Amino acid sequence: MDAHQRQFRNPFSMDTDCTNCSGLCETREQVVHGYGDVGAEFLFVGEAPTAAAERTGVPFTGDEAGRRVQRILGDLGFVRSEPDADEPDVQNVFFTYLTRCRHPDRGPSDDEVATCEPYLNAEVRMINPHIIVPVGQAALEALAFDYTTRAADSFDVDAEHATTIRGRGFELVPMKEPERLTDADAEAFVEHVRESVFGRDYRQTKGRQSR
Repeated sequence: MDAHQRQFRNPFSMDTDCTNCSGLCETREQVVHGYGDVGAEFLFVGEAPTAAAERTGVPFTGDEAGRRVQRILGDLGFVRSEPDADEPDVQNVFFTYLTRCRHPDRGPSDDEVATCEPYLNAEVRMINPHIIVPVGQAALEALAFDYTTRAADSFDVDAEHATTIRGRGFELVPMKEPERLTDADAEAFVEHVRESVFGRDYRQTKGRQSR
């Protein structure tokens, strides 16, 4: 955790009363901005808050799918708390979403993703991670469009799960949607990161100095 960081929850003090998407303001419970270490080398990006994340205000927490992700993060040494913690104790990882508000009856629209893009772009710029983990097909396509030279529709998260994709300035390590992660999927992801990411100097991707 950065020595000057005061909190994990929404550490960049982004707008929690955002009114940019009129179709969400009346249905959401709260805006769910990013959470974690602002000096992180690993950034996990999902599509949108689940009902549980909307309740806790923290991405990838509050239900069984969130616990699956937290167990993976714990196995990789990024989380020092139990998988069921609503506010995980994290290091070297930040997690966030393409969109920050949940509609109870549908997923985010393309316009809502585009409207929220400045929030994600700001987090990416300020964190400047080495590895971005797109969690799910929607996040993979969105991030592939921004950070790779391949067409977004050429990516399949099932095929790309637990692999490394060279991007423009970042490496992407896709993960299946937490709701669909099997024990074997989780094990494959942890093994890939430990052996193929931790096992080499991934920092060369951006040429950053180690902390």
